[in-house]
Amino acid sequence: MDDDRVWSFEKSLWTGGSDHYRELVDDECLMALPHPPYVFGGAQAIEAVSDTPRWSEVVIDDGRIARPQEGLIVIAYSVTAKRGEETYEAHCTSTYRRLSHEEWRVVQHQQTPRILAPAVDEGH
Repeated sequence: MDDDRVWSFEKSLWTGGSDHYRELVDDECLMALPHPPYVFGGAQAIEAVSDTPRWSEVVIDDGRIARPQEGLIVIAYSVTAKRGEETYEAHCTSTYRRLSHEEWRVVQHQQTPRILAPAVDEGH
């Protein structure tokens, strides 16, 4: 999967409907999300995200892609997602494994909400 397709694939997970999400997330997927119970596995991971409203606008920044071995892609990025008046900012990772030619599934996803560090007072 080339880089442009990787980012399109990831963005579609934020904006696509629940059927699309269920199609692309592996049954063995593990997720760490910023709401209880925080760590999700398998069908629980799929349900936790597929039942939430989709984001209407998604911007991915500082994206990085690693391909540690054939059939495995690991990505890390920052995201700003919006729906209506709500804005969500986070740092994320996802891991994809190839099942067959051009067929990929998410096997890991993690979100850490962006925390603004306090300003540093350089005069003291």
